Amino acid sequence: MAAQTPITLNADLHAPAQVDTHTLTWTASPMAGVERRMIERDGGEVARATSLVRYAAGSRFAPHRHDKGEEYLVLDGTFSDESGHFPQGAYVRNPPGSSHAPYTEEGCVIFVKLRQMPDDEAQTVHVDTKAAVADITTDGFAHLPLFTSAYEQVAIEQLHPGTKTGAHRQGGEEILVLDGTLLYGGQLLGEGTWLRRPAGQEEHMATPTGCRIWVKRGHLPAGS
Repeated sequence: MAAQTPITLNADLHAPAQVDTHTLTWTASPMAGVERRMIERDGGEVARATSLVRYAAGSRFAPHRHDKGEEYLVLDGTFSDESGHFPQGAYVRNPPGSSHAPYTEEGCVIFVKLRQMPDDEAQTVHVDTKAAVADITTDGFAHLPLFTSAYEQVAIEQLHPGTKTGAHRQGGEEILVLDGTLLYGGQLLGEGTWLRRPAGQEEHMATPTGCRIWVKRGHLPAGS
């Protein structure tokens, strides 16, 4: 098999980026029935990557190892491997050196980040975000921690209609709008929008309709 040409897509972590994932093309992976919408990528078939991955019913991926780790959020359907079945709303974090042979019976879509963990991370994380209890404040804001470390914080956040927050100056942030509409720095973003802002360029948030977001903070360098 010929080597895949490396892809550089939104790869500069010092630069802001924004993508409406609904406008991206589904591209075939090396495995039948598995397609990807590439959001952020630096490399060939083995790459630092952020993607939406769609598995057709009954499809599977060959056993493989994650040398730099993997984390994913199940957006639709049920994703499975040797460690269990992960339905919509499941957040999973597999550390560097882990391996699995994923598959799905009913089909699924996952938001996945590959090769983005430090080598010494050792924790495996499974969170059912539908069952977990969020921290709720009095100003219409709910925060559900998924992973917290010295180098990054990952959470699901829910903003009720009319909620406004200041900019989170916490080492940059990356957001995927899961549902509703998010006003980010005055720009209205719909479901499926992904954005990244380097440290020092984070914006205030608000929502006219209510929204739910996946967010990662603290992991980005300062903007250039």
